[in-house]
Amino acid sequence: MMQTEKVDVLVIGAGPAGCVASSLIHKQGFKVKIVEREKFPRFVIGESLLPRVMDHLEEAGLMDAVKKAGFQEKFGAKFVKGDEVCDFNFSDQFSNGWTWTWQVPRSQFDQILAQTVASFGVDVEHETTVTHIEFDGSHSTTTVKEKDGSEKKIEARYIVDASGYGRVIPRMFNLDKPSDFEPRKTHFTHFRDLKRPDGIDGNRITIVVHEQRTWIWIIPFSNGITSVGYVADPEFYTGITEDPVERMKEIIARDNNTKERFKDAEMMMEPRSIEGYAISTKQLYGKGFVLCGNATEFLDPVFSSGVTFAMESGSKAGKLVCDALNNKPVNWETQYTDYMMQGINTFRTYVSSWYNGDLQEIFFAENPEPEIKRQICSVLAGYVWDMDNPFVRKHDKVVSSLASLLRLRKKVA
Repeated sequence: MMQTEKVDVLVIGAGPAGCVASSLIHKQGFKVKIVEREKFPRFVIGESLLPRVMDHLEEAGLMDAVKKAGFQEKFGAKFVKGDEVCDFNFSDQFSNGWTWTWQVPRSQFDQILAQTVASFGVDVEHETTVTHIEFDGSHSTTTVKEKDGSEKKIEARYIVDASGYGRVIPRMFNLDKPSDFEPRKTHFTHFRDLKRPDGIDGNRITIVVHEQRTWIWIIPFSNGITSVGYVADPEFYTGITEDPVERMKEIIARDNNTKERFKDAEMMMEPRSIEGYAISTKQLYGKGFVLCGNATEFLDPVFSSGVTFAMESGSKAGKLVCDALNNKPVNWETQYTDYMMQGINTFRTYVSSWYNGDLQEIFFAENPEPEIKRQICSVLAGYVWDMDNPFVRKHDKVVSSLASLLRLRKKVA
């Protein structure tokens, strides 16, 4: 007979969303277990954090462990378009929040989070794959396959699906929904960065506009490695060799910001491509489960929002699950879905405005209004739930209106 384990909460996925949720649930005295399909450390993209995540690292008790790793500190972001430069410093933002964060190799960062929650007493089981879930009234029964091929069942009062791109519950229960974003393709690798500039330019993330709809990330790590990726419409890669290494060399040579610095640099891993990564879901919760992180929705890497949404959703879901288990009233639609969609839709506006040119018009405008820049800076810092900020509260109108005004001023001038 198959073994059955009983827990209060089963968390699927040991990434940032799962670790934050499990830590908060464990703190409330509930028995929580994480099952993770992969063996850590494992590679994953999403290496530049936003200051908002610091709130969640601190709240979940994970901050000290991350600090000890000595990751590259991040105090802002630099945007480059030809000879034009736009700097955002998190110390000069509208919202009251953290003014710095980190740039991290995610394999190391995620492993630290998982090891730390395990040290708290959370049972973290790697190389364990969910194969079946049944919901039955007040509990669920999940069948998992362990690394030795054996199967067991886990009975839980609640499931937090933080499975990321694995999207266990959305795929298992037909909840996936296509994103309304146009498909894009990214090609990226890690370089040994021997030509890194001195000073702040060598340490901060730089976003380079190659063309209006094609951009490059340059993310330096404290270990001398730099992550570089091109994000573009799939047509950008037409006619470029399919060989991943040669493709990387060819696109690196296309831009002045990358060709000299990285043309002879050693690639620390074989370049990879991801296409059509934007995805959505029909619902964020159901009877006995809640979705977190990339299991809910992923937009685009341009403003590094992925880990922020993962931790925000993990924190919010973890607290609400505790409330539900304590028989407190929970309105999942207003307290979770509406809340998360506020942040997601704000970033959706900024991502769309980046690709249609509106945001680039604002970023590279002459003599920008300082208060407007501070308000936008707060968005880029991840404080997209600060409704006192007009660039959050009226995000769907204020960005396009400002871009139109700036274009009109240029015509008049």
